[in-house]
Amino acid sequence: MTHMARSWPRRSLLAAILGIAVGCAEPASPLASQRVATAAPPAAPTTLLRARARWVPVPWAELPGWSDDRTRELWPALLAGCAKPADGWAQVCTLARAWQPADDAQAREFLQRTLQPYRVESLDGQAAGLATGYFEPLLAASRLPRGAQQIALLRPPADLSTRKPWWTRAQLDTVAAARASVRGSEIAFVADPLDALLVQVQGSGRLRLTEPDGRERMLRLSYAGHNDQVYKSVGRWLIEQGELRGDEASWQAIRDWARRFPERVNELVWSNPRVVFFREEPLPDESIGPRGAQGVPLTPLRSVAVDPLAVPYGTVLWLDTTEPLLATQPLRRVVMAQDTGSAISGAVRIDYFWGWGTQAEQQAGRMKQPLRVWALWPR
Repeated sequence: MTHMARSWPRRSLLAAILGIAVGCAEPASPLASQRVATAAPPAAPTTLLRARARWVPVPWAELPGWSDDRTRELWPALLAGCAKPADGWAQVCTLARAWQPADDAQAREFLQRTLQPYRVESLDGQAAGLATGYFEPLLAASRLPRGAQQIALLRPPADLSTRKPWWTRAQLDTVAAARASVRGSEIAFVADPLDALLVQVQGSGRLRLTEPDGRERMLRLSYAGHNDQVYKSVGRWLIEQGELRGDEASWQAIRDWARRFPERVNELVWSNPRVVFFREEPLPDESIGPRGAQGVPLTPLRSVAVDPLAVPYGTVLWLDTTEPLLATQPLRRVVMAQDTGSAISGAVRIDYFWGWGTQAEQQAGRMKQPLRVWALWPR
């Protein structure tokens, strides 16, 4: 689990537009007239350098599985990204807003006609990297502490700016002055300390909240800051303790260990001193994902987190990786770079947004796959 203190977070194109003719189902393409008016072919693309990446132009044939994706599914994420487009994407976004592809073939045609693929490499030429996953947890919570629900989820406390770094996770549980500093900052209470840790690691979450009068409602927790302590992985701590092997450190394995050793759960969660704070937001539409670092809602299975020094927010990417629960099955998909995270650093490095719910948690918790990436950028 890598998505720590995300501005979340979460999860821009151009092309061949076939417009609608009067009384027919087949539209005529604005790009078709644009092609006729073009007097000279565009200049050959050249290698692009980013602060932490090198983009090498390649033909579309280099993208493995390009013709097999359900490319039309990209459109909601693309249009969301066009609300805050990257530099150079204005024309693509104008075209994308004006047109809805009828099928995957039309969506691919749009992308191929308006974008140029680039192989993303590190500055020293490494094209292989790592894909991990994240998701939005859904937790049962109470507005007031009751029964087993005693673990607080916090908004930024009033004295957060007075200490650098601020209190650690262990100190909040054991030091009277630290506990007093967060009194009144509680948003809600959950029963499982691992649930509280998980929503902090992911950077946002959904609460099925019970109010004091007994009514239930849904709300979202969005990232609002942290205590300036260094993030440390509880999975890494278990490996260092000899409790798990390196290939066993999934979130499911961490939960299994905690069930077997409940007396050591505090020791486990205290190994990560960082505490993340949240703000409470309404959730009127449960189909809309949390906002990523680009400032737009993330789309399950079509939004990813990237290192913005390697890939600008709003870039379309082609991923070549494998499924986390079946490593022999390819996961090749066109996605939008719309988020980041503290563990997402380097050129060929993404965190894949799986969405919310039990299946999303299982996929995200086990994802640690080899990766290749291509950036699709306006011509």
